[in-house]
Amino acid sequence: MEYKLGVIGGMGSEATSYFFKEVVAHTEVKKDQDHIDTVILNHASLPDRTEAILTGDDEEFINRIVQDVQLLEKINVQNIAIPCNTTHYFYNIIQEETSVPIIHMPKESVASAVSNFDDVKKIGIMATTGTIRTGIYRKECEEMGVELVAPSEAGQEDVMSLIYDEIKQGLPGDRSKFDRAYQELMAAGSDVIILACTELSVFGEKNELYPNCLDAMEVLVKEVIARSEEYQEAL
Repeated sequence: MEYKLGVIGGMGSEATSYFFKEVVAHTEVKKDQDHIDTVILNHASLPDRTEAILTGDDEEFINRIVQDVQLLEKINVQNIAIPCNTTHYFYNIIQEETSVPIIHMPKESVASAVSNFDDVKKIGIMATTGTIRTGIYRKECEEMGVELVAPSEAGQEDVMSLIYDEIKQGLPGDRSKFDRAYQELMAAGSDVIILACTELSVFGEKNELYPNCLDAMEVLVKEVIARSEEYQEAL
């Protein structure tokens, strides 16, 4: 039996495309058949996650994404990846509706930051306002014994503008906005800065990032590949 990965994408579509491209690029293969069988639901019409969280009007989003995971379960995927950090606010609700393991992007990202960088005490975060207000990254940081550093109001405005006004609209993204937010987080004592929005992953594809930036999307890509290898070895 071959390993099959299920992906719930469309949040946004360019980020999902980048995620799949990275999975393909980083999987060690000698022939076409060595790549991971992948089923991608690019559910672009899903309601905005940040708006659903901030307004509390989240029923439609939950119902539609639960339908997605149940559809993937019916076609016998072994793991589900959701390349959208904000959606993990609903992780427990979604996971309860399927027996298929959903990879927890924030948990894996914080664990990677702590294990792959030296003496990490503070982790800065660049993410949507929805992701930050949910506390999903703060919770994972606390469990790993590190402190989360979030941008100031002005810094968060830069991050949100970069995400919504530029990258989600197909623009390359204003480097100065990224740099201002980065420098602010560094001034606050961050040892590592997690790019906790998949649009920032798209930005990182086109711009050179600082050495202490950790892309949550790249962490998810590595975890997907590792689980595929573990599955095949167990057969």
